[in-house]
Amino acid sequence: MTLSKGMTMSRFSYGAKLTPDEVDGGWVVTVRDIPEAITQGDDVESALREADDCLEEAIAARIDDQREIPIPSPLMSDEYLVCLPIQTALKASVYLAMKESTLSKVQLASKLNVDEKEVRRILDPHHRTKLPTIERALQALGQQISLTITSTQV
Repeated sequence: MTLSKGMTMSRFSYGAKLTPDEVDGGWVVTVRDIPEAITQGDDVESALREADDCLEEAIAARIDDQREIPIPSPLMSDEYLVCLPIQTALKASVYLAMKESTLSKVQLASKLNVDEKEVRRILDPHHRTKLPTIERALQALGQQISLTITSTQV
């Protein structure tokens, strides 16, 4: 996924399919766009909670391994929506913007007037980074955060 000039990535939410586990009981969860994201739960609620965590870890691994993060496909009727936590989505946005800009960590650090270690922390999905720091990094990469809140009530 790339964030071309004028293009927005408004979500890091993926479709997850729940399949009954005929052998062990419960539900197996797969994420169509992220094939390595496979998990399970005893009931639908726990399976979806596990899917949130599994998706986060799969995206974190893709960032760590410098792999592509696919654009989410449209949700299919037999899928549930699984979303990345905001912190991970923002870090994935920095990662994608850096890939697109072809700036190195050292070059971004120079633009931000910080040590390269700080950029590594910004990109580390397991490191808690303050929102203003992420916002500054995105601005330096020509990106802007825009927030959309959607009702989950049926």
